[in-house]
Amino acid sequence: MDHIGIDVHKKESQMCILAEGGELLERRIRTEPRCFAEVLGDRPRARVVIEASTDSEWVARCREGFGHEVIVADPNFAPMYGMRYRKVKTDRRDARTLAEACLLGAYRPAHRLADEQRHVRGRLAVRDALVRTRTRYISLVRALLRQRGWRVPTGTAEGFSRRVAALPLPGRLLSEVAPLLAVMRQVNRQLAYTDERIAAVTQTDERVRRLQSVPNVGPVTAAAFVATLDDAHRFRRAHEVAAYVGLVPRELKEEKG
Repeated sequence: MDHIGIDVHKKESQMCILAEGGELLERRIRTEPRCFAEVLGDRPRARVVIEASTDSEWVARCREGFGHEVIVADPNFAPMYGMRYRKVKTDRRDARTLAEACLLGAYRPAHRLADEQRHVRGRLAVRDALVRTRTRYISLVRALLRQRGWRVPTGTAEGFSRRVAALPLPGRLLSEVAPLLAVMRQVNRQLAYTDERIAAVTQTDERVRRLQSVPNVGPVTAAAFVATLDDAHRFRRAHEVAAYVGLVPRELKEEKG
């Protein structure tokens, strides 16, 4: 079996093939399905190692479509780079290192999300971008109004535009913030649509439904938690989950009386 290492990049990728007969082949190709098909489409089944990255999933699926075995490797696994040459780091040397790690089995597979959870993560990322946009606009509108002595009453972010419209603002000031308010109304509509879609695609997930039984946990929070962990069985204990999501436990010292 051939062993292949591919250093994947946004525009071009470096490929190193360690053929079964000992031959070494190196190619630099554009990171496009068509180019991968030209190089690997007709080759016998091989084992391929690539590092986990933004592009790794579609690249892995592309290779698997040609009948190859693909390992998306954890880039934080130090032994995988044990054969790296002590010279200037280049894509060519990185590809060869991955090919040699593939040959020796010196890699640790990274977790690959299920299709459904990948879709949910995408929707959550879009929702996060919309929320951040609305938050920036609210802060800017508040600042512009405070500079003229106006304060917007507190309330929900969804109702911010209505609370601003209820203020007897002078026409000149209102015309300044009107474009932001118009955009926020559209953002609110898109957020409502996104929340509906997240609730719809996760309503059959028993894990999401059980999490929503916890007080103050809604469909978005529950869906985000499930999509982050995906398969909870890959964690051996709760501490690993806490570390994975970036939670740091804090120890409280007992007060001495």
